[in-house]
Amino acid sequence: MTDRSEPVDAQNFLKLTLGGAIAHLRLSRPETANAIDPTGHTELVHALRRVANDFDGKVLVISAEGKNFSAGGDFQAMEDAHTSLDIRRHMSTEATELFGTLTRLNVPVIAAVHGAAAGLGATIAAACDIVVANRAAKFVDPHVVLGLVAGDGGVIAWTQAIGFNRAKRYLLTGDRLGAVDAHAMGLVTDLVETPEEVLPAAWAIAEKIASYPKLGVQGTKRTFNKFAQQASMAALELGLMLEMESFQAPELLENVQKLRRASEKK
Repeated sequence: MTDRSEPVDAQNFLKLTLGGAIAHLRLSRPETANAIDPTGHTELVHALRRVANDFDGKVLVISAEGKNFSAGGDFQAMEDAHTSLDIRRHMSTEATELFGTLTRLNVPVIAAVHGAAAGLGATIAAACDIVVANRAAKFVDPHVVLGLVAGDGGVIAWTQAIGFNRAKRYLLTGDRLGAVDAHAMGLVTDLVETPEEVLPAAWAIAEKIASYPKLGVQGTKRTFNKFAQQASMAALELGLMLEMESFQAPELLENVQKLRRASEKK
């Protein structure tokens, strides 16, 4: 694995390196299990725009520092959105931009997943073109557990990754999906044994793709994008509208507190 260039963005939540043929986006707030707060959300949108507009290479790798890929949405942001229409509107706008930009990139995107990928973290992983994970990794979308609609792209990404009925099974129950089963279903494309092997395996795939002529790779990726986007943006618009409504549910705060306490015990 070769990634010698300095990050062009090293902010509160992530580090982005654009040097060479392979761009590298690293979630870098391990003390919070890379939970995505509003600042992190904005940084992700900004970084993906940089890749879309400023990157002249061939592949993007998304990885994470610490023990987990991402714990998903930030608990405090959920509580704030419960009472603020402005926050909900902002969240909806940025969620549309994040998912739309990620799934419209002309370069292949490889997720290197270890530990837990939850909520928005699982959506980001499932929306990537290739997903490398170790056997102990877990994927979960707990929106319904909190009383929220899985409207941030999870329905779209999970359905495209594992199929309609299986996506309904996991998004309507909030159950965890282990990496071994996720590999059998198609969400994980490449399975390795240990967390330490995940990023090198993802990088090896990225280097293989980067060795091919750009026009062939990007044209193939753009064709996949078009196929995947036929119905997805209409579903995303509806899902986000319903999710913002569900933030106002009276039981949300109680459910967030329960999940917060459970996560703190781990």
